[in-house]
Amino acid sequence: MISKHGFVDISPRRGYAMVLMLLGSIVISFSGLAIRNIETADNWQINFYRSIAFGLSISIVLLFRYGKTGPQQLKGIGLEGILAAMLLASASISFLLAITNTTVAATTFTLSSIPFLTAIMAWLFLGERIGKSTILTICIAAAGITLMFVQGFGSGTLYGNFMALLCAIGFSSYAIIIRRNRRLEMLPTLILSNLIMMLVALVFTWNNLLISWNDLLICFILGGLLSATVNTLFLIAAKHLFAAELTLFMLLEFTLGPIWVWIFVNEVPTSWTLVGGSIVISAVLLKSVSELHNWSF
Repeated sequence: MISKHGFVDISPRRGYAMVLMLLGSIVISFSGLAIRNIETADNWQINFYRSIAFGLSISIVLLFRYGKTGPQQLKGIGLEGILAAMLLASASISFLLAITNTTVAATTFTLSSIPFLTAIMAWLFLGERIGKSTILTICIAAAGITLMFVQGFGSGTLYGNFMALLCAIGFSSYAIIIRRNRRLEMLPTLILSNLIMMLVALVFTWNNLLISWNDLLICFILGGLLSATVNTLFLIAAKHLFAAELTLFMLLEFTLGPIWVWIFVNEVPTSWTLVGGSIVISAVLLKSVSELHNWSF
């Protein structure tokens, strides 16, 4: 049923879900700062150990929630859950290949299309019609992302840009499946996804798994704390927010990342980054505050 706001199947806990997504986006935005402190580990080594930590953390959450019956939840995700895990793993791998074959600017700009792609897919496959205010927020935030990385668009490779596009499509598709199965326990999809990632990374680095204790600790922070937190909150919020709204908060991650590096590592951002970042943060926060006034927790 479509309400006067233009939404389908509106959840009464939208405010609660938006707070979760804000927290998750803030948490994962520290990943760039963490990676800056990696000493020698390469991308495949980072993803191998990150995936182990991620999988262990989600397993602990699953056991905490369901006790001895936790492993049985793996059977409940069905074929769509397996597909979601494969899509999330492919998106992560594509991101890795994109970021190492094109510029950060080009990668981030392409990934900023995720809310738009998700909105189109959600309309086609789920019948979700988002309101005009959400569409406007996505457009304003995307304009801010464009300003942030405008200086780096000219460089990069076709292959890297294509991988970034595959990442965007993969994650948008993953979000659609999670939203479609929002009444099911989908935490096991994260375990399966990271198992796939771990095996793929192992293929590329099986003879070179030794890394420093510093890098190992950071990998476990990346996977076991940052990624596990944001992905768990994403699954919870997916029960109450529309798919396009869920992915809208990813733009906040892109914005806050350079700010933490600036504060803690003194890597000074460009003026375009500051202006564009301010636009993104303002757009997302205004949308969230507006929703919090209208929806209960």
